[in-house]
Amino acid sequence: LQKLVNETFQKLWFTPTPHHDKEAMTRKILNITDVVAACRDTGYDWFEQLLQNLLKSEEDASYKPVKKACTQLVDNLVEHILKYEESLSDSDNKGVNSGRLVACITTLFLFSKIRPQLMVKHAMTMQPYLTTKCSTQNDFMVICNVAKILELVVPLMEHPSETFLATIEEDLMKLIIKYGMTVVQHCVSCLGAVVNKVTQNYKFVWACFNRYYGALSKLKSQHQEDPNSTILTANKPALLRSLFTVGALCRHFDFDQEDFKGNSKVNIKDKVLELLMYFTKHSDEEVQTKAIIGLGFAFIQHPSLMFEQEVKTLYNSILSDKNCSVNLKIQVLKNLQTYLQEEDTRMQQADRDWKKVAKQEDLKEMGDISSGMSSSIMQLYLKQVLEAFFHTQSSVRHFALNVIALTLNQGLIHPVQCVPYLIAMGTDPEPSMRNKADQQLVEIDKKYAGFIHMKAVAGMKMSYQVQQAINTCPKDPVRGFRHDESSSALCSHLYSMIRGNRQHRRAFLISLLNLFDDTAKTEVNMLLYIADNLACFPYQTQEEPLFIMHHIDITLSVSGSNLLQSFKE
Repeated sequence: LQKLVNETFQKLWFTPTPHHDKEAMTRKILNITDVVAACRDTGYDWFEQLLQNLLKSEEDASYKPVKKACTQLVDNLVEHILKYEESLSDSDNKGVNSGRLVACITTLFLFSKIRPQLMVKHAMTMQPYLTTKCSTQNDFMVICNVAKILELVVPLMEHPSETFLATIEEDLMKLIIKYGMTVVQHCVSCLGAVVNKVTQNYKFVWACFNRYYGALSKLKSQHQEDPNSTILTANKPALLRSLFTVGALCRHFDFDQEDFKGNSKVNIKDKVLELLMYFTKHSDEEVQTKAIIGLGFAFIQHPSLMFEQEVKTLYNSILSDKNCSVNLKIQVLKNLQTYLQEEDTRMQQADRDWKKVAKQEDLKEMGDISSGMSSSIMQLYLKQVLEAFFHTQSSVRHFALNVIALTLNQGLIHPVQCVPYLIAMGTDPEPSMRNKADQQLVEIDKKYAGFIHMKAVAGMKMSYQVQQAINTCPKDPVRGFRHDESSSALCSHLYSMIRGNRQHRRAFLISLLNLFDDTAKTEVNMLLYIADNLACFPYQTQEEPLFIMHHIDITLSVSGSNLLQSFKE
C-alpha cells in the first residue's frame, strides 16, 4: 500500500513541472494546499512520511526529480503567498484567501521540517509575516507557522545580515510580550534557535527573563504577606503570563551558563523551581495549572529536577489523589508526555549525528546517559501514571495512555508491568484508545512471547475495575460485552491474541472458570462481567466453546447440587 501511495503521489505532486506551464503549477499548488488545509485536525504525519520516503529513495541517484519538484513547489508557494498578501489588501474575499494563506504557510513549514535547506533563500521573505496584525484564528496560525519555519531555517543561513537577525529577535520579543500561550511557545522556541545557534545575543534574552522572573518574585512576596490582598486579584493575568513565560524561557535557554548570569553564584534553576513550586500550592486552580505548565517546561532543560522530593510529591499526589482536579492531572501527564517526546527527538537527532561520524568514532565513547535518566524518571512516576487509567474522564485516560506508549516505545521500562493495564485499556469505550492499547500489546507480544498469557487473568480483573470507573450509573452492574452489530466481548482482542496457542488458551479459560468456584470468593458483579466475556469471546473452532461447556458441566455437577441443597435447607 505504501509503495502504491508513494508512486501515485510522486506522479501527482512530486514530478517536476515544465517551466512554461504556469497553469499546471498553480493547479498543483492549490491541490496540495487544499489537502493540507483539510488535514488540519488529523495531523500531517502522512505528508512528512511521504516526503521523507520519496527524498530518501533518490538519495544516491544522480538525477533527483523529487528534489527538483520540491524546490519548484517551495518557490511557487512563496510566490503564491505574496499574491495572497496583495489580494488580502483588497478586502472582498478576505476569508477565503486568509485560509489559503494559512494552508500555504503550513505547507511550507512541512517542507522546512523535512528539508529546511529548501527555504533558506526565502527566509528574508518570511520574516515580515511575524508582524501580522492578529485578529482572527488564521492570523495566529500564520505567526506560529512562520516562527516554526524561521526556527528551522535561520541557523542554516550563511552570513545572514545583522539587521535581519536583530529584526527577527525584536519581532519575536514583541510577540512573546503581547500574545497568548501558543504564540509565546513557538516564538520562544524560535528565539532559542536564533540566539543559541546564530546571534549569541544572551543579554537580550536575560533581560526578558529577568523581567518576568522579577515580577514573579514580587508577586510571591506580596502573596506571602497577605494571600487575600486585592493587588493579587488585579495582577492575576500578569502572574499567569509570568509563570508560563519563565517556564518557556527556561525550556530553551540554560540560564545557569556564564553567558547569561555572568559570574554570579546564584543557582537559577533552583530559584525558578522554588518560585514555580510556591505557586503550585496557590488556592486558584488556574494559577496552579500555569505553574505546573512552567515546571514541565523547566524539566525539559533540566530533567534531573524531577528527582527532587517536592516535585515527586507534587506529581504523585496530583496523579493519585481521587479528589484532585482533572485539569491538574491532565497537565502533569502532558508534562511527562512532552518530556518524553523531546527526549525522543533528541535521541533521533543524536542518532543521525552519530551515523555521520560513526565510521571514525569508537563505540565505547557512546555513553547513553540521557536514556538512563529518562528511564529512572519514568520508574518514579510509572505506577501513578498507570493508575490514571482508572479515571472517569476519558481525557485523563487518553494522556496516561500516550505517556505509557511513549515510555514503551523508547524501551524505558520492562513491559511486563504494563501488560494488565494495557489489557484493561483495551476495553475503553473510545475506539482510538482501544486500538492504541491493543497495538502496544501486539508489539509486546512480538518481542516477548508468553507475557500476555502470563498477565491475562490479572488484565481481565483490571479491565473490570476500569469499566467500574467509567460506569456512569453505579446502580447498574458492569457488563462484559459491547452492543455493536453483534455483541462482542470487551476483552475479545485479548482472547484473539491468546487463542492461537492451545496450551495458553486452555490455561486462560480454566483460570477464568476457576473464579466461579466457591472457594475463590469472587464478587458476583465481577463474575457477571467474566461470564459476559466468556459468552461473547470470538471463538473460531467448535473445540473452544465445547471445552468451556465441558468444564462448566463438571463445576455444576459438584457445586450445583451443593447450592440446591443449601437453598432447600
